Amino acid sequence: MIKNVLTLTLTLSAGLLSLAAHAQMSPVGLWRSIDDATQQPKAEIRITPKAGGGLSGVVERSLATTPSPEPNCTLCTDDRKGQPKIGMEIIRGGQQSDGKAVWEGGKILDPENGKNYSLRLTPIDGGKKLEVRGFIGAPLLGRTQTWIRVQ
Repeated sequence: MIKNVLTLTLTLSAGLLSLAAHAQMSPVGLWRSIDDATQQPKAEIRITPKAGGGLSGVVERSLATTPSPEPNCTLCTDDRKGQPKIGMEIIRGGQQSDGKAVWEGGKILDPENGKNYSLRLTPIDGGKKLEVRGFIGAPLLGRTQTWIRVQ
């Protein structure tokens, strides 16, 4: 009897750990972006699933030591033009690629220059980090940032 309870407990624990690890290999969560120039934390972005599918990434707060001289996205050319950068949706869309830990097909906005880029998100390091690749045309023509999971 005790052996059966121990076996059941270990099996359930392993299953729960497996589910937690799988959940971490998703871009869903709170992420800290790093400034390319200074290598310092820049902002926190929360990525959530959208009701109709895809992802949404919203800037929750700035971590910049000096506030931006322009708090609104004056260079944006879509519905976000003139909107505050804090609270702005910068990631729209993206679907998981054939069961792989890669999300593609969405767009990411750089609120500093107002440009939209094609998006690829890849959780790495057991889901503790997220490779965020923005590109125009082919994925080879772009840049990759590594964001750090906060939650």
